Amino acid sequence: MSDKGMMEKEEIFSKVLRAGRRTYFFDVRSTRADDYYLTITESKKFTNEDGSFYYKKHKIYLYKEDFDGFREILEEMTNYIINEKGEEVISERHQKDYKKEYEEEAETAASPTAEKFTDVSFDDI
Repeated sequence: MSDKGMMEKEEIFSKVLRAGRRTYFFDVRSTRADDYYLTITESKKFTNEDGSFYYKKHKIYLYKEDFDGFREILEEMTNYIINEKGEEVISERHQKDYKKEYEEEAETAASPTAEKFTDVSFDDI
């Protein structure tokens, strides 16, 4: 991937959060006007029948003008979840070793779930 060399060149500030089969990459990038913005990439590991792996990636772009709104809603959502359900994880379904059947079913609802997890991890930064 020629993309990789470019990414290294453009790397400004990066953090990685590993969460089971998901990995979140937080990257500060530069616009053409030389301002900074944030990308959050969720990379999720899947296993093929033959035991080899592949990854699915989802990326969120976050620009300065949206930081306050994003942070506000993120805080509201995470607080709501903790207030409603506590900090204890009720379902283990998003854990890395959960059975494959959940995988198929999860694909239909992949985006909302992925974003939810992505958002929560953003709070940990």
